[in-house]
Amino acid sequence: MPERLHRHFQWVGVGIYLLALLIVSICFHDNALKPLWMAWGIGTVLFFFGLSYLCNRRWGSDDTKVFRRKVFWWALGIRAAYVGCIIFYYYFQTGVSFEYDAADSWHYHLSACQLSDLARQGQFGEIFSLLRGNTMGFSDQGYILYLTTLYTFFGKNILGPRLLKALMSAYMCVAIYKLASRSLGEKTGRLAAVMAVFLPQFIHYTGTYMKETEMVFLATLALERMDYLVRSKRYTFWNILFPMLLTMLTFGFRTIVGMALIAAFIIYIVFCEKQLLSTKARVITVAIVLVFTLLLLFTPIGWEMWVIYKVNFLTGNAQVEKYQALGMQYAEYANGKYLVPGALTLPLTNLVEVANANQKMMNGTFFVKNYMAFFALWCMVTVIRQHRWRDISLVGAFTLLYALMITLSFAFNSERYHLPVMSGLLIMAAYGMTRFKRKDFMFYYGYDVLLLVAIVVWNYVKLAARGLFF
Repeated sequence: MPERLHRHFQWVGVGIYLLALLIVSICFHDNALKPLWMAWGIGTVLFFFGLSYLCNRRWGSDDTKVFRRKVFWWALGIRAAYVGCIIFYYYFQTGVSFEYDAADSWHYHLSACQLSDLARQGQFGEIFSLLRGNTMGFSDQGYILYLTTLYTFFGKNILGPRLLKALMSAYMCVAIYKLASRSLGEKTGRLAAVMAVFLPQFIHYTGTYMKETEMVFLATLALERMDYLVRSKRYTFWNILFPMLLTMLTFGFRTIVGMALIAAFIIYIVFCEKQLLSTKARVITVAIVLVFTLLLLFTPIGWEMWVIYKVNFLTGNAQVEKYQALGMQYAEYANGKYLVPGALTLPLTNLVEVANANQKMMNGTFFVKNYMAFFALWCMVTVIRQHRWRDISLVGAFTLLYALMITLSFAFNSERYHLPVMSGLLIMAAYGMTRFKRKDFMFYYGYDVLLLVAIVVWNYVKLAARGLFF
């Protein structure tokens, strides 16, 4: 991708955000964001677009080993610095070193403290009894057990787990490079890795006490190892077992992540290039994965998959009823079936004061995804044009499956539930950017205009639904 084209993409993104912020702040000035939240948004957008462009240009000619070292150490340094700063920021903002409205984080922390005391006393039966009684299911237990293990061996502190998040997130950037460069080429891999280093979503969640960083790390590493297994043709015991273990662990963080990984791997095996797997090998591999999946159905994981299907997907009107009960207008449109076309783009950024503090703090973070989604969508157009869709069958299948499942569930308007798509979205976006042609600009500018209008309309709807506009 020519340097001037990359620069154009980055600074147009900054311009659209600033224009959207200006329009919303003027039109809805009584409910405009406070300066603190504006500063967070502007700083986030400038940080991502500015540094990802600058470092991609400077690291472009580096040797592969040098490039990977820079990606890892820059990512680790940024995340470790953020962890140190955000702890004090949250402390001065909220009185505790947890994020705003930290209900889930407090639950994880206090539960792990209680369980670590029991572990030191050897009361392991009591641990599992409490887990069954005090969590929302198997997918709510993995992170608590992880924290319990850390607290048992290293003491009850909140800095250590966050620094481990920083380490995981930094290595994940390297895994994104490996996965993208192996399947879509060196240029795509380098651009995806650089954007991952500076991606606000990845950085932000290292400073929280939520489970998202660990979950996305496991999912990304599982995808990378699945791809390596097939493309390297090194069918050793460890190469086969490792992605299976990673996939199993994701069920302990969010069940549908594991479901999407298994489904994506099956799709990948069925549609990968013939030189990678023979027909016989495909049949055997798919059969083994299906047997493995069927065995899961006879475990607590299988029961939870059924419960999640019934609760999250068969009751798709849960959000509609919630908003109707609050007396909000337009509540009937809070349904995934209307939002499926924007599965990769949602949720739209919030630029008015009616949201919670976390959403206001992350308004620039939301926008980065809203903007980068175009290039992920363009990747799908490009690979179909070039007959290379098999190359993204693993990453693309996982990203689209998970995005659609979340959009059609009760959690479509929660940004953190969308986070697992970000690794795949970055890889797809990097490919779309590196294959962009001059004749394609009409679609790019069309999306930019549509995004600007959608953000303004969305913020109007948030106010009008609460009766605050008139």
